[in-house]
Amino acid sequence: MKQRQIIWTMVFLLTGTFSLGAQTTKQKALEQQRQQLLEEISVINELLFATKDEKSSLLVTVQSLDQKISVRQNLMRITNEQANLLTREINGNLNSVEQLKKELSALKEDYAAMILKSYKSKSQQSRLMFLLSAENFLQAYKRLQYMQQYSRFRRKQGLDIEQRTLALNRLNQLLIEQKKDKEQLVIQSRQEKAQLAKEKAEQEVLLLALKKEEQTYGNQIRTKQKEARKIELAIDALIKAAIAEANKAKGGAGAKATVFDLTPEAEALAADFKNNQGKLIWPVAKGRVMTPFGKRQHPQFPNVTQDHNGVEIITESNAEARAVFSGEVLQIQQLKGANKAVYVRHGNYITIYNNLAKVMVKKGQRVYAKQPLGTVFTHPTTGQTILKFFVYQNTQKLNPASWIYKM
Repeated sequence: MKQRQIIWTMVFLLTGTFSLGAQTTKQKALEQQRQQLLEEISVINELLFATKDEKSSLLVTVQSLDQKISVRQNLMRITNEQANLLTREINGNLNSVEQLKKELSALKEDYAAMILKSYKSKSQQSRLMFLLSAENFLQAYKRLQYMQQYSRFRRKQGLDIEQRTLALNRLNQLLIEQKKDKEQLVIQSRQEKAQLAKEKAEQEVLLLALKKEEQTYGNQIRTKQKEARKIELAIDALIKAAIAEANKAKGGAGAKATVFDLTPEAEALAADFKNNQGKLIWPVAKGRVMTPFGKRQHPQFPNVTQDHNGVEIITESNAEARAVFSGEVLQIQQLKGANKAVYVRHGNYITIYNNLAKVMVKKGQRVYAKQPLGTVFTHPTTGQTILKFFVYQNTQKLNPASWIYKM
């Protein structure tokens, strides 16, 4: 085989190997996403639908179903992306198989020609005569080198044939596995599609029923929003009072202060808290965000606007709220008409755990990450257990999703 052809063959094989490696990495990442979405659906079924009974609000059921449909749509998208990627990998590997077959065939032809030539001149006497017939010593030496190189090249050709045969067998085996994986993904995609259609049909029925009582439910949402606003205003007032109290005890600014006067220790804790942004643990061991931070239109009632200073996380019954980071209990709050709340200070940052039925810590107590702070309240009518979680820097409201890992 010509040297140039050998070089191009190696380039082709190396390029194919690197490409396959990159695609395999992407396939692993997609599979990881798919497993996470399957886990999300499992959590939704466990937390949002485990308590679904005749007492459950129609609005709560619709919201729960919306969450599941959204996750399932993402799951279908990832599954289809996996199948498409596998199709491209299979096509690429089929091309590699054809190329390897051509190279293997050419190598075998070259090798057969060499074996035949070697057979015809295999006698030791022929080799000796070839050397002795040289016109001078230099020519004899070059003929000896040629014979040695020819022998090494023949061994290399045999090794190349063996390696390409192994590579071809591996590719064929990989193709079998990839085709099985694709078939399985196609089956799963069909199942998810059927389940999604079933859930959407159920959603349409529920939305029609909800539409008939739109005014009633809209008023309920607005009333709940007003109650939440009262709690948030009380939280703002308590934080300002706590800042003033802490600064006064330190001999710092007066009652109008809105920023903590930090000690070196508190400043280091605040810096540590900030450095862990996006990596903090969840305030419950198992949960899912039901209501996100900020202002948005209600998904079922476009005329109703929701505005939240924190997030609402649905969790399992009897779940414990836990500290997301080490700190000190700043305050324990009991508002009229509401459940208890625990405030934990981390330098000039504050995390708030609201809607607790029972509190397990005291004001001024040092707490560590994952330490239980209290038991989350379970609503007797809806059966839902929801923690209201807030993050502040001094008096500034922050989006908890920016701080908690994968919220």
